[in-house]
Amino acid sequence: MSAQRGEFGSRFGFIMAAAGSAVGLGNIWGFPTQAASNGGAAFVLVYLVLAFLLAYPVLMAELTLGRHAHGNMIAALAKVSRNGTQRGIGTLVGIVGIFTASLILSFYAIVSGWMLGFGAAYPLAAMGASDTSTWLTTFGESRNLLLMLIFMALTMVVVAGGVEKGIERWSKRLMPAMIVTLVLLSGYVLTLDGASKGLAVYLIPDVSKILSTELVFNAMGAAFFSLSLGVGTMLIYGSYISDEEHLPTLGAQVALVDVGIAVLAGFLILPAMYVAAERGVMIFNDAGGLLSEDTLIFTVLPALFESMNESGTFLALAFFGLMSIAALTSSISMLEVPVSFLVERFNWGRTQAAFVATLIITLMSAAIVLNFDDLFGLVITVSTRFSQPLLGFALCIYAGWVWRRDSLLTELAQNEASGELTLFMKWWPLYARFVCPAIIALILLRSL
Repeated sequence: MSAQRGEFGSRFGFIMAAAGSAVGLGNIWGFPTQAASNGGAAFVLVYLVLAFLLAYPVLMAELTLGRHAHGNMIAALAKVSRNGTQRGIGTLVGIVGIFTASLILSFYAIVSGWMLGFGAAYPLAAMGASDTSTWLTTFGESRNLLLMLIFMALTMVVVAGGVEKGIERWSKRLMPAMIVTLVLLSGYVLTLDGASKGLAVYLIPDVSKILSTELVFNAMGAAFFSLSLGVGTMLIYGSYISDEEHLPTLGAQVALVDVGIAVLAGFLILPAMYVAAERGVMIFNDAGGLLSEDTLIFTVLPALFESMNESGTFLALAFFGLMSIAALTSSISMLEVPVSFLVERFNWGRTQAAFVATLIITLMSAAIVLNFDDLFGLVITVSTRFSQPLLGFALCIYAGWVWRRDSLLTELAQNEASGELTLFMKWWPLYARFVCPAIIALILLRSL
């Protein structure tokens, strides 16, 4: 392995980095309201089952391909290919993966910049800088550009530091800080009037919906997207795993941390929404569903914080700090996808590769900011609803059909204590070959 590529220095470091990649804004602002709108605990139960029937096997496909090649997506798919046609298709898939990760980061950086702005606005307002505070929380091109640039600069600094001294070091700091903040915020919000109603909505299952086709499809999509699958981030992180590590165990630990944080977020978001409702804030849309995503984060919760006077300032700072950490741990994995390619393909240093990749993505992001109404929704649709599932499908095909079974099993069996094929090794290759592509195809068809 090239020394320039680097390697995770510890199991804990990899788990924190990989879980950080998976735990993004969607886990915190989307999963809880999606659960509440789809039967509460019934949805959570189905989600947990599908996370390990779908997301974990696909995660293992990415990690195994990456560790086997110790290279970027293009190199990994080329290494398992058996002929020129497969290598050519693999190269195309790899290029699309690099572009998709860059495209996702280009809109993600804009939203993440808003988190930084809202986080800074509350203490500034408390110190009397009301004009600056208002500017930071008001939609506008100059504000969007500046906050996006700051967020991209933060992401670049971490990635330029390398795998162990950049990504791993900061993931080991940021992820525990995020988990502690999430637990403390949840504990505090649960003491407020109205919180018990939100908790009941989250924890009491609507049994009538548990076999609903709508619920199953929504849980399926949530399980797939919550683990940051289909864009090569986990494949890249897998390529930095030591050959001494046991992959199935590592993959399971990453999945458990990610799923656990998504479920834990429900103990914060839904009680907070009903606390806001108790204080007169509208939390339902015209159709009767709970407000979610950007409306929840930038309208409902700020209204709650403003109703709480001094304590609201501290709560807002902690909450938007939490969201900013979640955004950053995801963005560094997305930037690493093009950076790893530039380092390996052109033999560039990490600083140069990180700067060039950041510059290109920043220009893409700036184009979205300047043409927001036309491009923002389009970019999200193309990258997440279509490209990401297609890439996940392709990676499963390469892991299940193209890669020689004996070579795949040899990679999986590294560091297996028994020295024999485990139950996982017996069923996973067939599962990745038949079941995972079929489920991903259903997700894609439903999005159409």
